[in-house]
Amino acid sequence: MAASILALEDGRVFEGDAFGAPGTATGEVCFNTSMSGYQEALTDPSYRGQILAMTYPLIGNYGTNELDQESATPHVRGFIIGELSPTPSNWRSERSLSDYLTHFGIPGIEDIDTRALTRHLRTLGSMRGCLTTELTSREAVERAQQCEGVVGMDFVREVTPASAYDWDPEGTLSREWTVVTGSQADALDSDERGNAFLPAAPIRQRIVAYDFGMKRNILRKLRHEGFDVHVVPAHTPAEAVLERDPDGVFLSNGPGDPAALTYAHEACRKIVGKKPVFGICLGHQVLGYAFGGRTFKLKFGHRGGNQPVQEVSTGKVSITSQNHGFAVDAASLPSEIEVTHVNLNDGTVAGMRHREYPVFSVQYHPEAAPGPNDAAPLFSRFADLIDAAKSAG
Repeated sequence: MAASILALEDGRVFEGDAFGAPGTATGEVCFNTSMSGYQEALTDPSYRGQILAMTYPLIGNYGTNELDQESATPHVRGFIIGELSPTPSNWRSERSLSDYLTHFGIPGIEDIDTRALTRHLRTLGSMRGCLTTELTSREAVERAQQCEGVVGMDFVREVTPASAYDWDPEGTLSREWTVVTGSQADALDSDERGNAFLPAAPIRQRIVAYDFGMKRNILRKLRHEGFDVHVVPAHTPAEAVLERDPDGVFLSNGPGDPAALTYAHEACRKIVGKKPVFGICLGHQVLGYAFGGRTFKLKFGHRGGNQPVQEVSTGKVSITSQNHGFAVDAASLPSEIEVTHVNLNDGTVAGMRHREYPVFSVQYHPEAAPGPNDAAPLFSRFADLIDAAKSAG
């Protein structure tokens, strides 16, 4: 097995074994604490421009498959794990993790101390890095110091679709995967590999979704709730959205620095007060700017399926899936914005709403994939908000 090096901008170097594609990759090094869901993480567009480390020690044990992808291709620049499972074991597996990364030209490194790496990043903060099978340690450190990182970067332009489209008009891509039991098999749709699916819900409401780097499971969950979803690119003007007269507007997750997305801030500013709005993750941060607030970079971010969030009004705690390196500055928000949720690890803003208009957002992923489903009812809350807005005229 070929040798590989992970070098950080502060000079710290980790040596390990290469897997996936050979070569060199640079980007911000961050870590995810989820115990499973590595393929969903790899294909989450929010990881654009980053090298991802998984803290769970054994990765790759169930392989990869096309159905579990959150977008068409992986978006990480490199992948760091403690131990690679040599043989995937799952009836849904189509390709090993190493073969999967090789296919997409992404380098990986295993057999490094991911616990030490994580502690280093938690202590000193996320930093730029270089993952390579080609360079010396000194060259790799220099390359890490020269790369762009994520601050000030608009990676959304790299992941947003080129043109607008209607998501899953036939209701086939949004069918919910399920485990078949007994006589249930005859009543469900299934594919050639034996995956079984529940039928999609009937359409109740029409919305427009801004795609800043949207995960597929968000689109599936919106369709499950009965939304007919028209997806638009991130740079779409507010006027074009309002001309469609949708029942509501959704703002998706995405990569990079929210401060760089001035075109999105402006569009959302024009939509707030005219249509019900629901934003998640980057969409939440964009709303913060639309309200007149600002964001700041977190020391090492929130990434994983075990992030505790508390609803301020009820005290209820939910365990959530998160993936972000920036947060809305509560002190920058105007008085008409109420902070509704806080992250219990560091007290940062995890949710907010407008006191007058039907607009709310959260700094986590109610669609999970991977992660718990505690926050899944937020899609129903969006539907109820639209119904209430219609009733109020």
